[in-house]
Amino acid sequence: MQLVPSIAIKDGKVVRLTKGDYASAKVYDQNPIDLARQFKDHGIKRIHMVDLDGAAKGKVINYHILEAVAGHTHLKVNFSGGVHTDGDITKILECGAESVTCATMAVYARDMFTAWIMSYGREKIALAADSLDGLIRVGGWQKDTKIDVYNHISYFYERGLKYLKTTDISKEGGLKGPSFVLYEEILKRYPGIFLFASGGIRNVKDIEKLQSIGVHGAIFGKAFYEGHITLKDIEKFSAESTASE
Repeated sequence: MQLVPSIAIKDGKVVRLTKGDYASAKVYDQNPIDLARQFKDHGIKRIHMVDLDGAAKGKVINYHILEAVAGHTHLKVNFSGGVHTDGDITKILECGAESVTCATMAVYARDMFTAWIMSYGREKIALAADSLDGLIRVGGWQKDTKIDVYNHISYFYERGLKYLKTTDISKEGGLKGPSFVLYEEILKRYPGIFLFASGGIRNVKDIEKLQSIGVHGAIFGKAFYEGHITLKDIEKFSAESTASE
């Protein structure tokens, strides 16, 4: 299983939100490039970069940070936040991202998102199906919908989706444990899906449990920034995962 640190950017700084609430943003005194280098030096191969400014404004803002991180670390970067057009995807990939995760356009322009999976390829386009009380939320989690999370995933799974990132928003930033039941149900319903689980991870034990249920990747943030997961933990887990491959 892959360990995937999340680097969320707001106003050029690394921040974490609780349950998607922008007013709850906690700023961490770490440069995104230096932080990404630390992760790489301790065995991380991929990061999830979230453009919170872009998600709120409906257009990608932090291209320059993506380009700097990708250029200076050569990590595989999965980028999300504010992705609304073909031009956005093209520029994100040109700036060094390995892949792009989309949420909002998969709700409001399903045919276009399906076309992106086909035209850019299943390896390049991932779906973010983030939900609160079983219903999808978009626009940086600020906008609710009446769309059932499973119906949403099913639509794109039937159209060739390979990579799925899903967050139980009620768990995000709370350090109270992941939504294991949600992830188990997704893996049961969609055989062969490559699931990246996000939200609520407290420690290495949570990551090990996610691995045991068959999750492809664990996206974590606050547990690291608050010291519950250390660089040594990351290095040890990464080494063990590499050895078992």
